[in-house]
Amino acid sequence: MLALSAAAALALAVAGCGRNETPAPGTRPVVAMPAQADERLPAWTLPGEVQARYSTPLSFRVGGKIIERSVRLGDAVEPGQVVARLDPADASKNAASDRAQLTAAQHQLDYARQQLDRDRAQARENLIATTQLEQTRNAYATALAQRDQAAQQAALSADQLKYTTLQADHAGVITAEQADTGQNVAAGEPVYSLAWSGDVDAICDVPESVLAGLSIGQRASVTLGPLPGRTYAAVLREISPAADPRSRTYRAKLTLEAPTPEVRLGMTANISFDNQMGGRTTYTVPATALFHEGPAPAVWIVKAGADTLELRPVEVLRYDARTVTLIKGLQAGERVVWQGVHTVTAGEKVRPVPPLHPEDYAS
Repeated sequence: MLALSAAAALALAVAGCGRNETPAPGTRPVVAMPAQADERLPAWTLPGEVQARYSTPLSFRVGGKIIERSVRLGDAVEPGQVVARLDPADASKNAASDRAQLTAAQHQLDYARQQLDRDRAQARENLIATTQLEQTRNAYATALAQRDQAAQQAALSADQLKYTTLQADHAGVITAEQADTGQNVAAGEPVYSLAWSGDVDAICDVPESVLAGLSIGQRASVTLGPLPGRTYAAVLREISPAADPRSRTYRAKLTLEAPTPEVRLGMTANISFDNQMGGRTTYTVPATALFHEGPAPAVWIVKAGADTLELRPVEVLRYDARTVTLIKGLQAGERVVWQGVHTVTAGEKVRPVPPLHPEDYAS
């Protein structure tokens, strides 16, 4: 009995020791690879069109009937050149009537001035009452105001007559005709479209994925479909601040630095942007590596030596179908977690392993 009791006590002691012991936690394997700086971002080529930097409609400042058109589609014009005329009959009559009103107002003013001079002389001799002199002064002031009003009206009528002649404000080329001879047009209704001479732009629509990699002053090369083998340098000068509501793209305008006479408005263009990013280092990682700390993008970094995880905020330059390009937040050689970013936590001990099929990420 004593022997059995001792054996039972020994067995319980051994069993109790086994229950209190907890196995050491193992490190979790995570797919992580060192960050490698991109040698060069791929160039983006977008379709575009050649347009004049400035293009304005030509319209009359008064309404009327067109009796003459001096230029046609494709004609070159110079500043001040007459391009169309309206029937000036009504404007001429109005101008003549207002000139006559101005003449009458001037005669009335001359008479009022002479009467004022006479009354002043008689007032010095006390030959008239003070109230009569005040009435004469009032009549003179009224005549002066009427003369000034008539002068302004006559000037306005003269301008209205001048506006029946449409002149080109700048040198350029007529690119459209919106009205014909014999047509009645309202004030401000376009008659021609004028593309100014001088700077020539290449216009393209930029998708959202490319927008982050563009900046004002960035250089690009432009090739034109009708002119194979020729490349023109261009500089990005303007990016639309808002997307088109239908296409969700942003209009970009680039100025051609040295366009030749063969470059014609409306030619189709291919615009290739140089994406060196001014010497700044970029890193491309799989899209599965991107995590978010609130609204800000971030990636998980495996700390060197400790093999623990750190959540690092980053700045994304470009989103592609299977990768993202980072421009801030990484250093060369830092190990970035590529998979399972939603299953790990900060400070967790991990064991980095390479991906099973790295060629899938490379593609």
